[in-house]
Amino acid sequence: MKALMFGWEFPPHILGGLGTASYGLTQGMASHPGMEISFVIPKPWGDEDRSFAQIIGASQVPVAWRDVSREYVESRIGKLMDPDLYFRLRDHIYADFNYMATNDLGCIEFSGRYPDNLLEEINNYSIMAGVVARTLDFDIIHSHDWLTYPAGIHAKQVTGKPLVIHVHATDFDRSRGNVNPTVFGIELDGMHHADHIITVSNLTRNTVIEKYGIDPAKVTTVHNAVIPLSPELINIEAPRSKDKVVTFLGRITMQKGPEYFVEAATKVLKNNHNVRFVMAGSGDMMDKMIRLAAERGIADRFHFPGFQKGAEVYKMLKASDVYVMPSVSEPFGISPLEAMQMGVPSIISKQSGCAEILDNVIKTDYWDVDAMADAIHALISYPALHKQLKEDGIAEVNQITWDKAGAKVIDIYNKVINK
Repeated sequence: MKALMFGWEFPPHILGGLGTASYGLTQGMASHPGMEISFVIPKPWGDEDRSFAQIIGASQVPVAWRDVSREYVESRIGKLMDPDLYFRLRDHIYADFNYMATNDLGCIEFSGRYPDNLLEEINNYSIMAGVVARTLDFDIIHSHDWLTYPAGIHAKQVTGKPLVIHVHATDFDRSRGNVNPTVFGIELDGMHHADHIITVSNLTRNTVIEKYGIDPAKVTTVHNAVIPLSPELINIEAPRSKDKVVTFLGRITMQKGPEYFVEAATKVLKNNHNVRFVMAGSGDMMDKMIRLAAERGIADRFHFPGFQKGAEVYKMLKASDVYVMPSVSEPFGISPLEAMQMGVPSIISKQSGCAEILDNVIKTDYWDVDAMADAIHALISYPALHKQLKEDGIAEVNQITWDKAGAKVIDIYNKVINK
């Protein structure tokens, strides 16, 4: 079976959990015999792992005809894409897009990020999808998150192939209910055009059914997983503090509940000053959290190291004694699983999708900072409890694998294709 996937992030260049989940699922699916995946992203950098999927960069897909030689194409994009594919794609340009801003190869430039003109990039991405869909041979279309729904819809319209959309989050999660009507409209359009919808948790599935009015029979939950860690990452060296270290790792935004982490830290530090709190990440609430820590008088115990990626994440987890994810609305939340892989006991909010599948963690309501503080205090004060959650957590998370999630997605594909 051949799948054409549209995504917005792919490791090692990621800005959040979307890229991590897309990578893990694709790798897990590719481990099953007969599964071939072409994964389209806005802008590849050349250092992506291409061992299990064909990576196609939207930035290398021509949408306007250019009379160029193979040698020139190879000199321009040879490290990113096979020049022969460029010419195959050029033969399937379906309209005159010369009015658009294109480069010397007739390609639209993409930032590969989340720029101010994001909606324009989403539209351009959907135009590019028409060329890709007309060129490649595939059985099903799979669009990851709202940014790629228009691309998936366009690919379905020009080929008649079924469309599966993968809801990694909704705008209700990102905005605490203050939904952007434009984003909501794109999400709803994707759900209506999809032949089936995959959600990363039952929490998200319920949102799709209740907030978007989708038939429950059309929506299936496939929980996220984690990639087994290499011995190098498990045994990565990290400086250890003489104090206990409690870590928050993620986007410092409203959805992630960073203020509850600061308030819980304040309560812990009233009784135990030998603790350091780390808020790793970046986001629009970072400055506010720095000020809040100062206002609570705990700035000397609080650290803001900024955005972490790759090995930096595991080095930070290795240096931690406790991991906390106080998310207000978390569709899934892979980071606690990554912490558990590193032997770090985790405290997660009950309002997270991963709470549906994890047993060897402590679960609190995101707003219950007293319970969160009590849980932190217990884990840093009672070695036996810490040891039990560490050992049981490692055993549990090692059973949550992407090949199992991939098998569920392939089963959905078969049902959709044979419907």
